[in-house]
Amino acid sequence: MSSQQDTPHSIDPVHAAYSARAHEYIGLLGHIDSTAPEDRRLVDQWARKCTGRVIDVGCGPGHWTAYLTEAGINATGIDPVPEFVDHAQRTYPNVQFRQGTVDDLSALPSSLGGVFSWYSLIHLNPKDVPAALATMHGSLVARGRLLLAFFEGDTLEEFPHAVAPAFAWPLGTMIETVHRAGFTITHREHRCDPRHRPHAALLAYRS
Repeated sequence: MSSQQDTPHSIDPVHAAYSARAHEYIGLLGHIDSTAPEDRRLVDQWARKCTGRVIDVGCGPGHWTAYLTEAGINATGIDPVPEFVDHAQRTYPNVQFRQGTVDDLSALPSSLGGVFSWYSLIHLNPKDVPAALATMHGSLVARGRLLLAFFEGDTLEEFPHAVAPAFAWPLGTMIETVHRAGFTITHREHRCDPRHRPHAALLAYRS
């Protein structure tokens, strides 16, 4: 993956699936009112401790990036799906967005105050998640902040997500994986809302 636009022969199937359903996704989930109040409180708690530039990885329609910007954070949203980036730029013209993936953080060594990863790793094969977390870790300044949200499950397994296959992680397994990437976890939470898969989130900083 890279920040460059995919060629016809290298289109990632997950990115293609989101492109095909971008308008549907935006309509259902592309606004801050679609998020849970508990999640907004958690993001507020995390944002208050961030200093410096923050990257929202896999920003989708851009509502979380805009929320962070409105909270006074110097936030940029990146996403590999051009339809999402186009929508975000038109809907939030005073917020920074560009096409890109987590891999692009490798070009920003030790420079970010925070990485916001709201369900942005759920489609990665679990064997690729440690490398993605290491890239996030390397992009952060000392004690730079990470917020990671993901689907929780009793076992680490794939499930048929509405857009593309995704993975649910046991909370303990993800905590161990984040710790091995060099982070110190400061907060963890999980819950199961009606008609939704169990949700988990971790707050951490670069050790």
